[in-house]
Amino acid sequence: MKPQLEETEFWVGTFQGSHDGLPAEVTATRDDTRTEPYAWTCTCGDSRRFLTEHEVWPTAWRHTHPTRFDRLRSWARRFRTAR
Repeated sequence: MKPQLEETEFWVGTFQGSHDGLPAEVTATRDDTRTEPYAWTCTCGDSRRFLTEHEVWPTAWRHTHPTRFDRLRSWARRFRTAR
């Protein structure tokens, strides 16, 4: 299901996966009225903007499909803040 978009935004794609042990869905959009027209927004609240379409896909994929190193780094960050 496509999320509600602004009038100037166009849906480009959706990535579904998980991070931090929770399901996540990233929606990629394009808005030609912005200086950085490509962006993605995650259901966790994280978002990023890019100048080209080629930068959106790898970062959105890695956000929803973190590597072992990404998961270890996330675990260490949570462990340090819990102490």
